Amino acid sequence: MTLEIYLDLFSPTCRSVFIFAKKNNIPFEFKKITLFEGGQYAEEFGKINMMRKLPAIRDGDFTLAESVAILLYMAEKFRTPDHWYPRDLQTRAQVNEYLSWHHTQLRMHTSKVFWFKLLIPKTLGKEVPKEKMDSALEDLEGSLKMLEEKFLQDKPFIAGEHISLADLVGIVEIMQPVGAGVDVFAKRPKLVAWRDRVQVAVGKELFDEAHQDILSVVEVVESLDSSKLQGFKPRIMKLLL
Repeated sequence: MTLEIYLDLFSPTCRSVFIFAKKNNIPFEFKKITLFEGGQYAEEFGKINMMRKLPAIRDGDFTLAESVAILLYMAEKFRTPDHWYPRDLQTRAQVNEYLSWHHTQLRMHTSKVFWFKLLIPKTLGKEVPKEKMDSALEDLEGSLKMLEEKFLQDKPFIAGEHISLADLVGIVEIMQPVGAGVDVFAKRPKLVAWRDRVQVAVGKELFDEAHQDILSVVEVVESLDSSKLQGFKPRIMKLLL
């Protein structure tokens, strides 16, 4: 039975899974779930992931959620090239270190800027207070600095000479605020050079395919009926606390 992957490419975690599967020629069926229309709350999707989040997979009778768990599952099952999740103990530890840091740092800050810049104004009909926006951007700057100085240093990629899951997970996240109009690469030549190396490593055509939705998200959100976003209000109120 073909692997089913449930995705919406507006989501950075979905983009990492999509790129990884396509780059490694993993056969799969793309199951589109439209987050902006509440597709994650459909009864059928609840049978795949009761947490109602993307991405998710179904492999026969087996289901799995959480993007990093899915990436590791695919890497092991399909025996992808070693550089993605290296067998060398210390190199793998570097990948794990980044993945552990990423979710509560860079991901949290890119997501907050994306919501503050785009989704909250559309849903509530008003801009986020300037002091909250400035604070979110400052947190994001801190995470980008840590990525450059701690994880990249003077290496081509996070774990050394070759691309790994750490780079893939990192780059798709950084593209999220770019879609909302925040130029995170401005005055960051090291970050730009790393992004370009990642693009070459995965293939620019695939990279662009994965990011075409997020890079047009402003127009998509502007055209949405704001009532469709009301389901996001609980999350919005937590962000604004």
